[in-house]
Amino acid sequence: MTNILSDSSENISVIKIIFLVSRKCEQNQDKNTLFVLYMKHERMIMALCGIDAVIFGVQDMEAALRFVRDWGLHEKSVMSDQIIFETRDGCEVIVKPVDAPDLPAAIERGNTVREVVWGAQDQAALDDTLARLGDAVSIGADGLARATDPNGLSLVFRVTQRQLVTGKPTMPNAPGAYHRIDTRGPVITQANPIQIGHIVLFGADFAAMRAFYTERLGFVVSDEYPGHGCFMRCQVKGGHHNLFVLNRPGKAGINHVAFTLNDIHEVVGGGLAMSRKGWKTEIGPGRHPISSAYFWYFENPLAAPLEYYADEDYCTEAWEARVWERRPENFAEWAVAGGIDGETRRQKIGGQDSSRGHKK
Repeated sequence: MTNILSDSSENISVIKIIFLVSRKCEQNQDKNTLFVLYMKHERMIMALCGIDAVIFGVQDMEAALRFVRDWGLHEKSVMSDQIIFETRDGCEVIVKPVDAPDLPAAIERGNTVREVVWGAQDQAALDDTLARLGDAVSIGADGLARATDPNGLSLVFRVTQRQLVTGKPTMPNAPGAYHRIDTRGPVITQANPIQIGHIVLFGADFAAMRAFYTERLGFVVSDEYPGHGCFMRCQVKGGHHNLFVLNRPGKAGINHVAFTLNDIHEVVGGGLAMSRKGWKTEIGPGRHPISSAYFWYFENPLAAPLEYYADEDYCTEAWEARVWERRPENFAEWAVAGGIDGETRRQKIGGQDSSRGHKK
């Protein structure tokens, strides 16, 4: 078969690949080349299918245990030196003492994310991912492949252990468009997270972080604040972002970890439940204009704020990434500062201002 990529880089974009292949196929009358190479590149981009687990290092295991139970996660095992809970689809939340000897080095002080496990759709996809990472890969004591991103955050790669869960959002009604007939809308009293949908990182070297995830791991850019932030998804077809990197020169860190819910009813009902249980709102509820998702962020004893969110944009190859100006109103179309009191169901009086919103 003709080497049709001899004049291009390994990480060339899909559009450029299709153009080059089409031209070469036409010149060489090689009818199979386009399909074979397109599928190879499509597999490269879609090798990873989402977050499989997040491992936290914490200072107070008892407080962490209370939080994950209140958050609506499902218990797998509880020991003095390790807590494992999971979402509905089997994505794991693993909590260990901050000084646990088997944890990798932290990228910031205090309670924080210590590792992120990315799932591959099958063994062949996992092998493709590891091949692209090359010598950057090492094998841990647990037999799993690891690498570190430019922040120094430990990344683990495995064939996904998650199971597909189909959400059941409450359909809206509008004049002439009645989806909920003879059925009342729900009042949710406890969230039941479906998955860990995304993680947001502060990049100490933003350009290096963007390049690593797009060029080495094949993530696709969904939207972007040029030079300031990049929303990326690990599959061409999927939720708006699995990863968002924010530029914070010289200071790596975790901005938040986000859990996907069914709909706005569950975001509000779950948030009210957390408020009733005494957990402090960081900001929310509210709505992101970028990704279109409804949100509610909570302070917690695991790490930076954790987020409930729902109703994000679903992207395909036809999605048009936009360049956005970095302004607070592009973080939140609207938001409640200080949250809503779980008992009165009204905004808390004297709610604190939030710095969230990526202000300049």
